[in-house]
Amino acid sequence: MTAVPAEPGPFTFDVGSTALLVIDMQRDFLLPGGFGESLGNDVGQLARVVPPLAGLLAGAREAGMLVIHTREGHEPDLSDCPPAKLRRGAPSLRIGDPGAYGRILVRGEYGHDIVDELAPLPGEVVLDKPGKGAFYATDLQEVLVGAGITSLIVTGVTTEVCVHTTVREANDRGYECLVVSDCVGSYFPEFQRVGLQMVSAQGGIFGWVAPSSAVLAALNPVPVS
Repeated sequence: MTAVPAEPGPFTFDVGSTALLVIDMQRDFLLPGGFGESLGNDVGQLARVVPPLAGLLAGAREAGMLVIHTREGHEPDLSDCPPAKLRRGAPSLRIGDPGAYGRILVRGEYGHDIVDELAPLPGEVVLDKPGKGAFYATDLQEVLVGAGITSLIVTGVTTEVCVHTTVREANDRGYECLVVSDCVGSYFPEFQRVGLQMVSAQGGIFGWVAPSSAVLAALNPVPVS
């Protein structure tokens, strides 16, 4: 077993039964001119997640860990986009509208795909989801069960929405979850801080929280001479 110093206590896991989950690191959310910015958000808050996540992704691949990517988006006819989601808020652009990177959050469009720095490798699992959580209307549960996964190292955006929704459901399903603090991001610094605190509160009510440096050190320990 491998142990990571974390809040509220050490997170122990076996690489063979753990998956790295990379949630929604998509151009529509992260790039200037995309959907996230059209909502009035500072996309720089999410962009800062990319370098540490790229490092963690490389470390997980080197360790032979299962890597799973998700993308939030919808069919071109929006038949899987509930009206309540389509109408939410008062953005300048809505889901399905033409945007800087193609139709917003529509599968197959340039903006729907993952940023180049974190592009999936051939053979890595990529799940398209229509909702916030990675389990809803996807094959995630079947993928995890089929691979014998019992623990998740969770990264991606946004901390308080898609990451939290996924971790909460994973917790209900019995998975042990470590949220990597510098590899998840929010447009709102206060939401980031509180979102991480909520995961590890009350003795780890939803899981554990640790920085990527601690996870990488556990994955690639320095040999003792």
